[in-house]
Amino acid sequence: MNIPLNIDWQQILLHLLNFAILAGGLYLLLYKPVKAFMAKREGWYQQQADEAEKTRQEAEALKAAAQAQADAAAEEAKAIRVQAREDAQADVRRLKEEAQAQAAKILTDAQAAAESSRRKVMEETQHQVKELVSAAAEKLVLSSDSAAFDQFLELAGKGEDGDAS
Repeated sequence: MNIPLNIDWQQILLHLLNFAILAGGLYLLLYKPVKAFMAKREGWYQQQADEAEKTRQEAEALKAAAQAQADAAAEEAKAIRVQAREDAQADVRRLKEEAQAQAAKILTDAQAAAESSRRKVMEETQHQVKELVSAAAEKLVLSSDSAAFDQFLELAGKGEDGDAS
């Protein structure tokens, strides 16, 4: 069998067999492990991406919860401020009323003390006038002198003038 161009079919078949064996060997030794490694690596990256997405969703949920909690705290703080303001205003009103009541009591006590003091002064003055009258009457009785009587009248006139002013 002589084939033109010096082509030996036996050589071609051997080369094809060698090539098939080489391709099979490379497939088993390189392609399959590399493909498995790449699949494993792709799975690992997908797992990382899934975990990152899950973590991001959890972070968003935590952020939303924290925002809701912050809003609730702000509302509570606002309510506390309003309540504190109302309590302070009530305390101010109460203290003002107490101060007015104390002022009225102090004024009433002062008026009572002034009235008591005025009565005491009047009683002392009346007592002194009685003593002066009795002393003058005694002097008048003991001495029938008209000078003593004039002196009594002068003293009585000064006493009346002192009371009027």
